[in-house]
Amino acid sequence: MRHLCLIPFLFLSMAVCNAQKESLTIGPGDMLHITVLESPDLEQHVRVTDSGNAELILGGTVRVLGLAPEEAAVAVEKKLIEGNYVLNPHVSVTVEHFATKNVSVVGQVRSPGSYEIGTPRPVLDVLALSGGLTELAERKITIERRETKEQVEYFVSNSPSTALKAQPIVFPGDTVLVPRASVVYLLGDVGRPGGYSAATNDSQLTVLQAVALAGGTPPNAVPSRARLIRKGESGAYLEIALPLSDMQKGKRADFVLQADDIIYVPYSYLKNMAVNLNALVAAATTASIYRF
Repeated sequence: MRHLCLIPFLFLSMAVCNAQKESLTIGPGDMLHITVLESPDLEQHVRVTDSGNAELILGGTVRVLGLAPEEAAVAVEKKLIEGNYVLNPHVSVTVEHFATKNVSVVGQVRSPGSYEIGTPRPVLDVLALSGGLTELAERKITIERRETKEQVEYFVSNSPSTALKAQPIVFPGDTVLVPRASVVYLLGDVGRPGGYSAATNDSQLTVLQAVALAGGTPPNAVPSRARLIRKGESGAYLEIALPLSDMQKGKRADFVLQADDIIYVPYSYLKNMAVNLNALVAAATTASIYRF
């Protein structure tokens, strides 16, 4: 029974190892260990040149840049066969040392920088090395592979079980980019005026969600005279009447806000007349930013 229980674990381990081998490619400066089963004398330790080549004891130069170790072994076998050095070689190539052990974490993390990882690591481990996401972090992050420049996207879900499930692996030399999330601003008579990042599971905030995050509107507010300030295609700001009171009562449909939208809820009709568009835009630039 104990052996049967180990079977799923063994298959899982094999799948993880295979995925890593396929993604972890050879780059300039890497130290390779090459062995030939049929000819122990051809065993060698060779460093990959800046141009991405490995110089063999027999067979000349073989290009290994961007190849997985298994693919590099096939390339070496081909060279040995073409040169009539070994009739049917069985070659093994392993990477003894990666020239680039660091992973770069940039963007909206607490401590952006370069971090050393000797082995492939789950993406959440790498984010933890950089101190985690900031209040302005977008939850959709991008991992760029060192050699292939392939971009892998990963969504850091608010749900722990979802976030931990199916994490992509980050390899030495990769770059992890955490972009800035969309921010909307709630100003005027709300519980907590400021900017709010759209760090929800769908990376969006609606009008009512944003107002709720800001603590709602107190009794002395005038939500029926609320205004939406939005940047147009020309770059100029537009002022739009926002029927917030009807939306709160369910008489008007809620809608998704755009990045950098500003909602202003007046304290009274008199104060509403005194606050102009330029003053609201200026206030938004100095507002505190809060995370969902």
